Amino acid sequence: MVSLRPITDANREAVEALAVTPDQGRFVNGARESLLEAAEEPDAQALYWAIYAEETPIGFVMIADEVGSPDYIAHFLWKLLIDERYQRRGFGTATLDLIVEYFRNRGVGAMWTSAGQGEGSPVTFYERYGFKQTGDSHGNEILLRLEIS
Repeated sequence: MVSLRPITDANREAVEALAVTPDQGRFVNGARESLLEAAEEPDAQALYWAIYAEETPIGFVMIADEVGSPDYIAHFLWKLLIDERYQRRGFGTATLDLIVEYFRNRGVGAMWTSAGQGEGSPVTFYERYGFKQTGDSHGNEILLRLEIS
């Protein structure tokens, strides 16, 4: 059972200690760095949660829902991190299901994400889920879109 929970003083240290494999580190920052990035980008209006499997923190997810500036993409999956000890168990897919449901409940018809290219890239993970490459880039990353039905 995967759930999204607020990051609090009680779980912050455990969430910030979660990490992807060294090869994946070039594609996603850790939770601590992501929280700092969110604070530095207030117009992105980041929402973020700890990802739990039962009572164990296993990851971190951050989105931009509504945004305060055209410099940001609304309905954007900004960060998805599953700790290396918990990968390949379906937790990333289950987390995407929760984020899609969040957007669906808000009446959103499509969501976005981006990913870097190269060995260990999450692009194929997102494509298996149903995201499609748009042909555009977001910074130096591939922009992907998921239709939400």
